[in-house]
Amino acid sequence: MVGYDPRAQNAAPSPNEAALAGSAAGMVTRALISPFDVIKIRFQLQIERVSSRSPEGKYRGIYQAFRRIYSEEGLSAFWKGHIPAQLLSICYGAVQFVSFEFLTELVHKSTPYDSQTSGVHFFCGGLAACSATVACQPLDTLRTRFAAQGEPKVYGNLRYAVSTMWRTEGPLTFYRGLSPTLLAVFPYAGLQFFFYNVFKQLLSPPVKSRDSGGNLRSLVCGSGAGMISKTLTYPFDLFKKRLQVGGFEKARAHFGEVNSYAACFSLMHEVTPALCAGVFTCFCVQVRTYRGLMDCAVQIAKEEGIRGFFKGLSPSLLKAALSTGFTFFWYEFFLNIMKNTKEKRRTDDLSGGRKER
Repeated sequence: MVGYDPRAQNAAPSPNEAALAGSAAGMVTRALISPFDVIKIRFQLQIERVSSRSPEGKYRGIYQAFRRIYSEEGLSAFWKGHIPAQLLSICYGAVQFVSFEFLTELVHKSTPYDSQTSGVHFFCGGLAACSATVACQPLDTLRTRFAAQGEPKVYGNLRYAVSTMWRTEGPLTFYRGLSPTLLAVFPYAGLQFFFYNVFKQLLSPPVKSRDSGGNLRSLVCGSGAGMISKTLTYPFDLFKKRLQVGGFEKARAHFGEVNSYAACFSLMHEVTPALCAGVFTCFCVQVRTYRGLMDCAVQIAKEEGIRGFFKGLSPSLLKAALSTGFTFFWYEFFLNIMKNTKEKRRTDDLSGGRKER
């Protein structure tokens, strides 16, 4: 069971065990869901409407986006930014689960509340995620920049990206989008832990078998929790992504397709309107600069409507279902492995001591 459980037969996981299991869960999950993350980020950063009925945007649907990215950038494009993303997942998983285990134990021992109630899981899960977000926000910004860039690439590698951003935009650029992230991550993560706890209690009572950790029930409960949580908090995630790429608009030079000679001139001064009209179709992109969270929300509402707040929701729901489901699945799976290994060592030590006697 995730979180401190005073009724459990085995001792609660140590901070090192929770960190190791959380890191491993984050690493495996990230490798599996990276393609959906890239698609989601591309959708979120596209100003034009994401719809098969609106041909002005470059990306019009999940299947079309997969095919287009694959044909233009190759299979490796679905793992763009994978190194900072993996660092983010490993760091985030470790901090989040260590904080969550610590907070649920603290609440149980310091307050009259039961650590296994859904309300406690909501509160502790939200605080744990905020701690992990503050610790890992620079890696999240780097991951977003790498996933957002098309071809040609703006950043060739992680070291170049860090040095360039630090030199040209200053150290605070690594924390762009932190305010909407914290606003979104507390309820999002809190709801994840809340619904995971609810679903696990609803589907079946706590199991006492040895394999009760990493099992199908964890995957199903986590997937349901992830989809509900993501839908309720999605607009804040979109605001974060838009703010994180501020000052990085040139990376979107190929993200939109708008037949506009005036816009072509702003991007290609050497091309005349006649050449644009007679020789090839000139594609350009709409880009926006936001002054902050409120300005971002107002501009999106004015220009893209309410549906603009939910751009990229479909791949995001797929990602959330897989990501949350796999995260809880692998976390309990790795904790179970460590628990069984510890028990086996203890049994071997006892049997070895008896033989010596």
